[in-house]
Amino acid sequence: MVVEINGSILEGGGQILRSAVAFAAVLGKEVVITNIRAKRKNPGLRPQHLHGILALKQLTNASVKGTHEGSMRVEFVPKSRKGGEITVDIGTAGSITLILQAVMIVAPFCERSVKVKVVGGTNVAWSPPIDYLQHVLLPRLRQMHYNGTIELEKRGYYPRGGGRVNAVLNTTSQLMGLTLSESRDIPKVSGISYCGSLPRHVAERQAKAATEILSQAKIKLREIRVEHTQEVLSPGSGVCLWTEQDENRIVGSDGLGRRGLRAENVGEQVATDLIQELDTNAPVDLHQADMLIPYLALASGSSFLPISNLSLHTVTNIHVVEKFVDTKFDVKGEIGTPAMISVKGIGLTGPSASPESFSIE
Repeated sequence: MVVEINGSILEGGGQILRSAVAFAAVLGKEVVITNIRAKRKNPGLRPQHLHGILALKQLTNASVKGTHEGSMRVEFVPKSRKGGEITVDIGTAGSITLILQAVMIVAPFCERSVKVKVVGGTNVAWSPPIDYLQHVLLPRLRQMHYNGTIELEKRGYYPRGGGRVNAVLNTTSQLMGLTLSESRDIPKVSGISYCGSLPRHVAERQAKAATEILSQAKIKLREIRVEHTQEVLSPGSGVCLWTEQDENRIVGSDGLGRRGLRAENVGEQVATDLIQELDTNAPVDLHQADMLIPYLALASGSSFLPISNLSLHTVTNIHVVEKFVDTKFDVKGEIGTPAMISVKGIGLTGPSASPESFSIE
């Protein structure tokens, strides 16, 4: 049976494509996605979307059609989940983290661990920075028995990219569901303020501004590390903050510098965003919520989590995932407000569970 996905529904962006192809790869289902990114001013496949599909093609021996820039229709037919080592060179500042988002869903259920090197943009607009995946998403996934590491080798900024990231994503016997709760406790905060091919004081001013805002809110700060590098292809800067040493509340915020925007404004905004997340008492932030949806659906057992803000991205991801699996998410809340999400996962098993790999409970 072919799963058909309309890429223009709801949020209408590249997330629909990534989630659909990743779930097809995990479950061994043929998928056809049409109207890809139809709501964007430059519709169709862009380099990072194209290379995400090609990465999953390598991992699953898939046959594919429509894999060219600007394509509005893609067919993807996986044949296995062999895993192994792959290299993805986007060739632009296309987002490395969006490539990893797709690969990370499939990797635990492959026959072998996945080792992937991706070249492109590590900290670019309209995508999570690599620091967020390292310090927010991965710690959360480890609570679900996900086993992987992400190493930043070199940052890459718009427009030339050139960043390098290495990830090792191991197989699993089974992912476990998540049960989280609201909390008024405020965990300590850490972060990084970085800049490349810019004066060091840019990163220092970002860090100082963020520190002052957090201090005014009486939030305990462990450290905002300042990173300054010169060997990057394009200049860039930004800040990423995250909570730590709290198994329940793992939340983060981030922002990028840009020409004409004072470094102080970048640090202040990222700190303010984190404070707003913490003020909701939710254990899961706005962006993490939509990233977790595929894993919750594949996990064993039930999951229950309050989220700080229900986004259209999250609703869209739920819609796509439910096209592939025989389970339904229960969402209590409206878009733009705090919400509760619960689901009973399908209990997909990985190759280390038994010789009979990739079974479903």
